Amino acid sequence: MAAPQLSEALLLIVPLAPLAGALIAGLFGKQVGRRGSHVVTILGVAIAFVLSAYVLYEVAMHGARFNRTIYEWMVLGQPGTPGALKMEIGFLVDGLTAVMMAVVTFVSLMVHVYTIGYMANDPGYQRFFSYISLFTFSMLMLVMSNNFLQLFFGWEAVGLVSYLLIGFWFKRPTAIFANMKAFIVNRVGDFGFILGIGLIVAYTGSLNYGEVFGGKDQLARLAFPGMDWRLITVICVCLFIGAMGKSAQFPLHVWLPDSMEGPTPISALIHAATMVTAGIFMVARMSPLFEQSDAALSFVLVIGAITALFMGFMGIIQNDIKRVVAYSTLSQLGYMTVALGVSAYPVAIFHLMTHAFFKALLFLAAGSVIIGMHHDQDIRNMGGLRKYMPVTWITALLGSLALIGTPFFAGFYSKDSIISVVAASNLPGSTFAYLAVSAGVFVTAFYSFRMYFLVFHGEERFRNKPYPPEDAHDEAHVDPSHTETHSEPGARHDDHAVPHESPWVVTLPLVLLAIPSVGIGFLTEGPMIFGDFFKDSILVLAGAHPAMSRLAMDWHGPVAFALHAFTGPVFWLALGGVTLAWFFYLKRPDIPAAIRQRAGFVYRLLENKYYIDWFNEHVLSRGAVLLGTALWRRGDVGVIDGVFIDGSANAIGRLGRSTRALQSGYLYWYALVMIVGVIGLMTWQLWPYLGNLIGR
Repeated sequence: MAAPQLSEALLLIVPLAPLAGALIAGLFGKQVGRRGSHVVTILGVAIAFVLSAYVLYEVAMHGARFNRTIYEWMVLGQPGTPGALKMEIGFLVDGLTAVMMAVVTFVSLMVHVYTIGYMANDPGYQRFFSYISLFTFSMLMLVMSNNFLQLFFGWEAVGLVSYLLIGFWFKRPTAIFANMKAFIVNRVGDFGFILGIGLIVAYTGSLNYGEVFGGKDQLARLAFPGMDWRLITVICVCLFIGAMGKSAQFPLHVWLPDSMEGPTPISALIHAATMVTAGIFMVARMSPLFEQSDAALSFVLVIGAITALFMGFMGIIQNDIKRVVAYSTLSQLGYMTVALGVSAYPVAIFHLMTHAFFKALLFLAAGSVIIGMHHDQDIRNMGGLRKYMPVTWITALLGSLALIGTPFFAGFYSKDSIISVVAASNLPGSTFAYLAVSAGVFVTAFYSFRMYFLVFHGEERFRNKPYPPEDAHDEAHVDPSHTETHSEPGARHDDHAVPHESPWVVTLPLVLLAIPSVGIGFLTEGPMIFGDFFKDSILVLAGAHPAMSRLAMDWHGPVAFALHAFTGPVFWLALGGVTLAWFFYLKRPDIPAAIRQRAGFVYRLLENKYYIDWFNEHVLSRGAVLLGTALWRRGDVGVIDGVFIDGSANAIGRLGRSTRALQSGYLYWYALVMIVGVIGLMTWQLWPYLGNLIGR
């Protein structure tokens, strides 16, 4: 029996509703006002979410599908012939797309509502709503595409809008540096991405997913021209380089922590369910290609493992509340990438979904704390906020428990599944990956609850801030969206300086995000990982990559899975991280200070972000400048200008000067030239006859 088809008109409304809101708020913001801007954008995203939820229901319950061209832009070549290349807009809606649509629109809706409270006093209020709604449209076009052209359009669109959002406060130099850094680093990844797409088009003659995946066996048999490499490996590595940029994998991760310069709502939007997960979604969508190359999968696996562990270490020393959560995002993206590397694509998407909820919750909770602290972001200036901000406290606790993989919470089911499936893998690099993700459990628990204890428990340090924002590390700054100022060091604090709970437009999204952060994993692990929800979305060659099959053999339901965790090492590693954070930062805060003094090299290494930024700025950037200068002087000035442009002009000038002597203006000279010319012409015409006479 054929699967029921979804309505084309309904699917068109999903991305176009946020686009309409973005255009109205962006072009007519002054006319509709602040209230009108947030109403039209929230309405557009709400419509998209309701329809996405309906699509997910139809896909999950009735097996509905859609794969059709919506608009044909152009055809390169003769239409209807085998060599014609179609460039079109089309939608592919299956289990993978339906999940992404629902997650993106739900998180975006929560962020839109939250923004009403967070950006209330910002002069760019309408512009911000326009940007985040446009971002939602771009992400939906990416995940709903059925061809590489539309995928690339959405890919670049989310990059462009993220540039605008990260640099939203464009009068701040650090924001401009951060958005330019994000833009440039993503262009590095996108260069590899477009090379991969170019190779696909060159060897398959198509941009359509179905046609390309149908030719995967032929691609797998080809070698890259001039080398011993397999063509499919080169294609997959190039595509994954694009994912490394978008999903912030080592060493292209450097843009993501600096993107905290943007307002907190976009931190949640970019780092939870949208831009950074685009690379994870893309690799899962390309599973028919990646399954053909173990070398590409091992590359993905090792990069993900490095990111999961070493970016987690960075979270330990951060004092800016948003940067702690940002490095947590980097680490969790590494976990997703590790799952992709062992062919556990459903597990990666499952963790993408659960992570979207609890990470958006943690970012928005961090923003609520920042509002309550009158825009001080240094966690060393906080403490004891539990009784002042009860809603923020309990939701942040739930988000933290989900993040560290507490049994029965959403993050547990996805995170433990990743560790289990890596342990069952036989790919090269899987042993290192298993050690990295297991150690990452302890590290994640430690830095997550370090932040939690310093913010919500212990001494109330906000009354006499030990690290005033003016003198703190440059990570702590004042958001210009609000007019409150920080108190001077040693000054008396009045009641206005006491932390306060955020308004309902801020706390309501926290509560709504906390619900799936707790329960969504328990409800969906079975059908998403072990069921047939992704049966026609994701391809896994079980014979070559049996990790998923082995995981399924040991699964006996979500309750048994959670209870079994209490006897395994992962739970105790997480508990050890929480206990150590409690002991260090609530009972014996002198110990971390002593460790920092004695392990100065390690702290300097982490504070300087493994010196990767230094290497990029002092080696790669300077090398690029030197190379560019040499190419300009020798190539542009020396060859192009000197030879082809100025050289040709000079040659014509010299020729003109040499022939100018022939144009003297004297009559006898012209007569002489004519006589010589006639003699020469006659000689040339008569020479054959003269030669015959001489020969006789």
